[in-house]
Amino acid sequence: MLEIAPELANVVLQEGSNAPAIPSASAAALAVGLAAFGAGYAERGIGSAAVGAVAEDEDLFVTGLIFTVLPETLVILALVTIFLV
Repeated sequence: MLEIAPELANVVLQEGSNAPAIPSASAAALAVGLAAFGAGYAERGIGSAAVGAVAEDEDLFVTGLIFTVLPETLVILALVTIFLV
């Protein structure tokens, strides 16, 4: 698959227009989607660890909640970024 990368780059360069490769709305959607994917990937182990910690000691609820919510800030920052840029 990587062998065709130079040919694709040449096709894009031969177009001769100054238009971006993808529209800005598509770039914003891609940015938020990748941020959401990253947050979900980060939360895959945090949620189960937080539930296990709370099951053993109820005083760890706030800490588990903070660790569970922390990766979601990636998506919030991505949304803020696309509205500011």
